[in-house]
Amino acid sequence: MKILSALLLCLPLAAHAAWIDFEGEFEQDKPWAEVASQLPPYPKVENLIPFKVSSATRNKFFVDAESISIGTDNVVRYVVVVEAAGGAKNVSFEGMRCESGERRLYAYGHPGGTWSKARNAGWESIKFRSLLSYQKALFEDHFCPNGLRVRDAREAVQNLRRAAR
Repeated sequence: MKILSALLLCLPLAAHAAWIDFEGEFEQDKPWAEVASQLPPYPKVENLIPFKVSSATRNKFFVDAESISIGTDNVVRYVVVVEAAGGAKNVSFEGMRCESGERRLYAYGHPGGTWSKARNAGWESIKFRSLLSYQKALFEDHFCPNGLRVRDAREAVQNLRRAAR
Protein backbone atom coordinates (compact mmCIF):
# COMPACT_ATOMS: atom_id res chain seq x y z
CA MET A 1 0.00 0.00 0.00
CA LYS A 2 2.90 2.35 0.81
CA ILE A 3 4.37 1.67 -2.62
CA LEU A 4 1.08 2.50 -4.32
CA SER A 5 0.86 5.78 -2.39
CA ALA A 6 4.41 6.70 -3.39
CA LEU A 7 3.67 5.94 -7.05
CA LEU A 8 0.52 8.06 -6.95
CA LEU A 9 2.54 10.97 -5.56
CA CYS A 10 5.00 10.67 -8.46
CA LEU A 11 2.25 10.60 -11.09
CA PRO A 12 1.85 14.41 -11.33
CA LEU A 13 5.61 14.81 -11.84
CA ALA A 14 5.62 12.26 -14.65
CA ALA A 15 2.61 13.91 -16.28
CA HIS A 16 4.31 17.31 -16.09
CA ALA A 17 7.49 15.93 -17.71
CA ALA A 18 5.41 14.38 -20.51
CA TRP A 19 3.61 17.73 -21.06
CA ILE A 20 6.95 19.55 -21.39
CA ASP A 21 8.05 17.03 -24.07
CA PHE A 22 4.68 17.48 -25.83
CA GLU A 23 5.05 21.28 -25.92
CA GLY A 24 8.56 20.97 -27.37
CA GLU A 25 7.25 19.11 -30.39
CA PHE A 26 5.28 22.03 -31.85
CA GLU A 27 6.49 23.16 -35.28
CA GLN A 28 6.39 26.89 -34.54
CA ASP A 29 9.09 26.41 -31.90
CA LYS A 30 11.50 24.90 -34.38
CA PRO A 31 13.54 27.09 -36.73
CA TRP A 32 12.38 26.85 -40.35
CA ALA A 33 14.61 24.77 -42.61
CA GLU A 34 14.24 24.43 -46.36
CA VAL A 35 14.25 20.94 -47.83
CA ALA A 36 16.17 20.09 -50.98
CA SER A 37 14.04 20.04 -54.11
CA GLN A 38 14.44 18.33 -57.45
CA LEU A 39 14.23 20.17 -60.74
CA PRO A 40 10.88 19.39 -62.37
CA PRO A 41 10.50 18.19 -65.95
CA TYR A 42 10.54 21.02 -68.46
CA PRO A 43 7.00 22.41 -68.93
CA LYS A 44 4.76 21.21 -71.75
CA VAL A 45 2.44 23.67 -73.48
CA GLU A 46 -0.65 21.55 -72.71
CA ASN A 47 0.03 21.85 -68.96
CA LEU A 48 0.31 25.64 -68.87
CA ILE A 49 -2.44 27.55 -67.07
CA PRO A 50 -2.62 31.29 -67.79
CA PHE A 51 -3.00 33.77 -64.96
CA LYS A 52 -3.60 37.50 -64.88
CA VAL A 53 -1.08 39.87 -63.35
CA SER A 54 -2.17 43.36 -64.29
CA SER A 55 -3.49 45.41 -67.19
CA ALA A 56 -0.26 47.40 -66.85
CA THR A 57 1.67 44.71 -68.75
CA ARG A 58 1.26 43.11 -72.16
CA ASN A 59 3.20 40.02 -71.08
CA LYS A 60 1.39 36.70 -70.75
CA PHE A 61 1.94 34.59 -67.64
CA PHE A 62 1.51 30.83 -67.16
CA VAL A 63 2.10 28.23 -64.45
CA ASP A 64 2.89 24.62 -65.33
CA ALA A 65 0.16 22.67 -63.50
CA GLU A 66 2.31 19.52 -63.36
CA SER A 67 5.15 21.34 -61.59
CA ILE A 68 3.22 22.63 -58.57
CA SER A 69 4.20 20.95 -55.32
CA ILE A 70 4.22 21.73 -51.62
CA GLY A 71 7.19 20.44 -49.68
CA THR A 72 7.35 19.33 -46.08
CA ASP A 73 8.92 22.77 -45.49
CA ASN A 74 5.59 24.35 -46.62
CA VAL A 75 7.19 25.93 -49.71
CA VAL A 76 4.97 26.07 -52.78
CA ARG A 77 7.20 25.21 -55.74
CA TYR A 78 6.19 25.79 -59.36
CA VAL A 79 7.37 26.56 -62.88
CA VAL A 80 6.33 29.90 -64.33
CA VAL A 81 6.48 30.89 -68.00
CA VAL A 82 6.46 34.56 -68.98
CA GLU A 83 5.84 35.33 -72.63
CA ALA A 84 6.79 38.85 -73.68
CA ALA A 85 4.69 40.79 -76.17
CA GLY A 86 7.43 40.23 -78.79
CA GLY A 87 7.29 36.45 -78.32
CA ALA A 88 10.36 35.86 -76.12
CA LYS A 89 9.76 33.35 -73.29
CA ASN A 90 11.31 33.16 -69.86
CA VAL A 91 10.93 29.92 -67.93
CA SER A 92 11.85 29.60 -64.27
CA PHE A 93 11.47 27.18 -61.38
CA GLU A 94 10.59 29.06 -58.20
CA GLY A 95 9.39 28.67 -54.65
CA MET A 96 7.09 30.74 -52.44
CA ARG A 97 6.74 30.92 -48.66
CA CYS A 98 3.25 32.07 -47.72
CA GLU A 99 4.13 32.48 -44.04
CA SER A 100 6.82 35.09 -44.72
CA GLY A 101 5.77 36.56 -48.09
CA GLU A 102 9.04 35.50 -49.72
CA ARG A 103 10.00 33.93 -53.02
CA ARG A 104 13.07 32.18 -54.36
CA LEU A 105 14.37 31.42 -57.83
CA TYR A 106 15.82 27.91 -58.14
CA ALA A 107 16.56 27.54 -61.86
CA TYR A 108 16.19 29.06 -65.32
CA GLY A 109 14.79 27.12 -68.26
CA HIS A 110 16.48 27.07 -71.67
CA PRO A 111 14.78 26.70 -75.08
CA GLY A 112 16.19 23.20 -75.52
CA GLY A 113 14.26 21.95 -72.49
CA THR A 114 17.15 22.04 -70.02
CA TRP A 115 17.62 23.82 -66.70
CA SER A 116 20.48 25.79 -65.20
CA LYS A 117 20.49 26.37 -61.47
CA ALA A 118 20.30 29.98 -60.32
CA ARG A 119 23.44 31.14 -58.59
CA ASN A 120 23.29 32.91 -55.24
CA ALA A 121 19.51 33.07 -55.39
CA GLY A 122 18.32 33.36 -51.83
CA TRP A 123 14.92 34.15 -50.40
CA GLU A 124 13.66 37.67 -51.05
CA SER A 125 10.50 39.57 -50.23
CA ILE A 126 7.69 39.61 -52.78
CA LYS A 127 7.10 43.09 -54.20
CA PHE A 128 3.51 43.63 -53.10
CA ARG A 129 3.36 47.22 -54.34
CA SER A 130 4.35 46.43 -57.92
CA LEU A 131 1.61 46.05 -60.52
CA LEU A 132 4.05 44.01 -62.62
CA SER A 133 4.92 41.43 -59.96
CA TYR A 134 3.64 38.02 -61.05
CA GLN A 135 4.77 36.65 -57.67
CA LYS A 136 2.33 39.09 -56.02
CA ALA A 137 -0.50 37.78 -58.21
CA LEU A 138 0.41 34.15 -57.48
CA PHE A 139 0.68 34.87 -53.75
CA GLU A 140 -2.57 36.82 -53.36
CA ASP A 141 -4.83 34.99 -55.81
CA HIS A 142 -3.61 31.43 -56.20
CA PHE A 143 -1.06 30.00 -53.75
CA CYS A 144 -1.56 32.03 -50.55
CA PRO A 145 -5.06 33.53 -50.64
CA ASN A 146 -5.67 35.62 -47.52
CA GLY A 147 -2.06 34.88 -46.53
CA LEU A 148 -2.77 31.17 -46.01
CA ARG A 149 -1.00 28.51 -48.04
CA VAL A 150 -3.12 26.23 -50.18
CA ARG A 151 -3.49 22.71 -48.74
CA ASP A 152 -2.04 20.91 -51.75
CA ALA A 153 -1.12 21.21 -55.43
CA ARG A 154 -4.66 20.29 -56.47
CA GLU A 155 -6.08 23.32 -54.66
CA ALA A 156 -3.48 25.59 -56.30
CA VAL A 157 -4.40 24.24 -59.75
CA GLN A 158 -8.11 24.76 -58.99
CA ASN A 159 -7.44 28.37 -58.00
CA LEU A 160 -5.51 28.99 -61.22
CA ARG A 161 -8.13 27.32 -63.44
CA ARG A 162 -11.02 29.10 -61.72
CA ALA A 163 -9.36 32.49 -62.35
CA ALA A 164 -8.49 31.60 -65.97
CA ARG A 165 -12.18 31.24 -66.93
